[in-house]
Amino acid sequence: MKDNIGIGSRVEHGKYGKGVVINVRSDAYMVTFIDGGYKELPVSEPLEVIDEMVPDTDMVSAYDVEQTLKKLLQRWSDVTETVPLGDKWKNGKMVLHPGNTGLAPKDIPIDQFFNKIVMVRDRLRVMEQRINSSNLENEEKVNLQQYITRIYGSLTTFNVLFKYKEDQFVGEKTA
Repeated sequence: MKDNIGIGSRVEHGKYGKGVVINVRSDAYMVTFIDGGYKELPVSEPLEVIDEMVPDTDMVSAYDVEQTLKKLLQRWSDVTETVPLGDKWKNGKMVLHPGNTGLAPKDIPIDQFFNKIVMVRDRLRVMEQRINSSNLENEEKVNLQQYITRIYGSLTTFNVLFKYKEDQFVGEKTA
């Protein structure tokens, strides 16, 4: 990234002409050109700086702030986050057929079942945080953490329901 291009810098591009930088990311400049309109240009793209605005050195994106806040709230609250169900399961149902043929099958909407799975996951996370911040001896914390990790591993069967991989259960990782 060029050191002298910040938001508000006036620049000139060989193809798009003169413009103003309206946002800066680590990999691209967002520039509005007089004749070319809005363009995202990779930082490797040659730009002539007409009037520089030195970039802020401690810029944090709104996304980074949101992710940090989300993690803090998850860690210290008992609030269940909204986790999206995979698109292919929306409006689906789960049918349980009893082994006894004299009994009727039970239909359960997948979204209700999925919400219960997410609540279990979130409560496990809260329990994990409470164990880690407790006054238990380190050995006891490690033992309890191993149980929780095994529980996560048992629940990986339900990962197929999650829309995003980062929301899924993760069990023990083998090297």
